[in-house]
Amino acid sequence: MAERVRELSYVYEGWDGFHRSIVSAVTSLTDEQLKFRGSPEMRTVGEVAWHIADGRVDWFKRLPAPGSDELAKEIEARKGQPPAAYDADQLVAWLNRTWKMVEATLAQWTVDDLPEGFRQEYQGKAYLVSRQWVIWRMMAHDIYHGGQLSELLAMQGLFPLKLTYLGGHLTEPPIID
Repeated sequence: MAERVRELSYVYEGWDGFHRSIVSAVTSLTDEQLKFRGSPEMRTVGEVAWHIADGRVDWFKRLPAPGSDELAKEIEARKGQPPAAYDADQLVAWLNRTWKMVEATLAQWTVDDLPEGFRQEYQGKAYLVSRQWVIWRMMAHDIYHGGQLSELLAMQGLFPLKLTYLGGHLTEPPIID
């Protein structure tokens, strides 16, 4: 068990369930539901889902994470622009492909890999950004925008069980007597 505790897939257990709840919420959405936005300056449902997936790639390529280069090339090929029209199947496929990158990273790396970092320039300052910081940032990013999806869907009278009522938490702790 001690070795299992050092695996990132153990440390971040539960994130996969949240990913599945996002995918479940997006899977059956119509084009009209994906185009919905809460206000003119906000992203549509489809844009939020696309942003979740693109954000994963944008940060994980800096680590570099397994499989991130190929996904980053696809984003670069579309010049950072999501498609003009959204299709639930397309969004689900992209979410799942980017999740495979996250999953591969968590399966290959251990706690000992977390301190490794890279230089990141931002607003005139240089930072040493660790793998730990990036992984936590992306988990928080998924949670934040998953909540945003939940609210945008609720505004349409949609309440996907896994993302709304269960709060995206699909992993249950062990039952004890």
